[in-house]
Amino acid sequence: MLIEIDYELLPAVFDPMEAMKPDAPLIHEDVASYVGAPVDVLATDVHNGQTRLAWAKGDLDEGFRQADIILEHSFAVPSRHQGYLEPFASVISIDDTGRIQAWCSSKAPFRARLQLAQAMGLQDEDIRVNVVSVGGDFGGKGDTRDLPVAYLLAKMSERPVKIVMSYWEELTASNPTHPTFVTIKSGMTRDGRLTSREVRTVHASGAYGAMKPRSFLSTSHYVGGGYKIPNASFEFLQVCTNTTPGGYFRAPGAHQYTFALECHTDLLAREIGMDPAEFRRMNLVDAGDEDAVGRDLRVADVRPVLEAALEAGGWGEPKAAPNRGKGVAIFGRQIGGGAAGTVITAEANGTFTVLSPTVDVGTGTHTIEQQMVATEMGVPLSNVRVSQGDTDSTPFDEGPRASRVTYTEGQAVMKACEQMKQAIQDGANLPLTITFEHDAPQPEDVMYFSAQVAEVEVDPETGQVKVLRVVTAHDVGTIINPIAHQGQIDGGFVTGLGLAVTEELVTEGGQVLNGNLGDYKLPTIADIPSLETVLVQTGGGEGPYQAKSIGELANNATAAAIANAVADAAGVQLFELPITAERVYAALISNIEA
Repeated sequence: MLIEIDYELLPAVFDPMEAMKPDAPLIHEDVASYVGAPVDVLATDVHNGQTRLAWAKGDLDEGFRQADIILEHSFAVPSRHQGYLEPFASVISIDDTGRIQAWCSSKAPFRARLQLAQAMGLQDEDIRVNVVSVGGDFGGKGDTRDLPVAYLLAKMSERPVKIVMSYWEELTASNPTHPTFVTIKSGMTRDGRLTSREVRTVHASGAYGAMKPRSFLSTSHYVGGGYKIPNASFEFLQVCTNTTPGGYFRAPGAHQYTFALECHTDLLAREIGMDPAEFRRMNLVDAGDEDAVGRDLRVADVRPVLEAALEAGGWGEPKAAPNRGKGVAIFGRQIGGGAAGTVITAEANGTFTVLSPTVDVGTGTHTIEQQMVATEMGVPLSNVRVSQGDTDSTPFDEGPRASRVTYTEGQAVMKACEQMKQAIQDGANLPLTITFEHDAPQPEDVMYFSAQVAEVEVDPETGQVKVLRVVTAHDVGTIINPIAHQGQIDGGFVTGLGLAVTEELVTEGGQVLNGNLGDYKLPTIADIPSLETVLVQTGGGEGPYQAKSIGELANNATAAAIANAVADAAGVQLFELPITAERVYAALISNIEA
């Protein structure tokens, strides 16, 4: 069948700063009219505005009046792809009763079922999402993508339909990160004490909001960082642009904010001639303090983490060569909560089967569940088998996100084991199946931290940056599986390295120009510098056995640490990522001319 399409060329706007101007083309007449629009955070007063988040604390004007020095800097971070190697795929089969069997590369099968049902006017019970192995996620596989299209084609053709995205489609039309512009204005005393901070962040959200129904970045309130700031104002705008819709990435928004925040922090320190590490020490938040957005923190072990990174990174030692430098950056985040559950069956022969609703995207989730059941039930690891459930056979689960799985799913496993042990003690017959589900609260008063020290060498003739060594220190509790834990750290760092020095979706006129993995430069094994990990076991984690989250703590400080190291080595501060030889060379020439 031949399909003919007529296209009407419409006016377009690609830059979010331009899109907010009154004379810019209006992409959507009435954003609030769309089903699922987050009406409580819509930015309808902004031309092409989509959503706005805002926080305020203290008296901002008074804070700036108290300041001896006020500095303002702006930063830009381009769009990036999550970099999973398996492209998204969907299969739909509709049986004779009209029931839909779905398979898709989604880490969130229950969300896929919900979104497909809502989009097609179906009931949840009409759909069974069968879980498949997911070849990488990194935040990018939590939506239905082309599942509704596969459903419509299967319904029309009365045959099963399979859709597999090409990697060109992945890089040009999936859900990459939002191009982001961050402006930070801070006031401080002459001795380096922060008095005030004002932040405005603008994200190019893309032409549609389908990849993110809530349509904002969940880590936006972390832009205050691990610092005590008595007076602050934060505004985060999502602006519609004629570009690929943005989506989630490992700690959504965090690498953009952290790059800006931690580079700005170094600039503040250099303005008063203070060592960047000492400036951080002076302003760090402690347990019992209020963070930058006004939350009282019960757990905030950033100081020992920073000190561990500085010591291991040789901070303060003489430079090994004239063109070498070191940079430091910190990152802190909360742990996510939400719905989770498990199904555990005890057999008469002393074996146990766990049916998990949580998709293991390569992080070792099912292995950790196996370890927990073996420990709690007092049996060898070989006596426990973990199988992947689906939307028919297990309780609702939100999927891996926000470094939450060991906390939420782990608690469900622990509580199911408690019920299992009690039932066995009470004389229950075997086999016995326990189904447990809960909604784990997000601990609002807890932040976990990482710190990184990077050492680089800059070629002054070409601007080429070579990352020589990175030390990454982490605030950890009990480590349930050391191999998986270190894998998260190593993989997270490599992600952060790519964001820092190689990765960028290059666009022109709203079109992606480097839509293949030959031109979109993911780091390879040859790009990885010496990496040293320091684990600071402070205890007090919210997870089982006092475990703390790790999944999103290794990738977000890397770009800032490297940028600050470049500034130390070459005397030039970069305000845009990635840190390419061209940008460094241009900054060096500009510095010479100035």
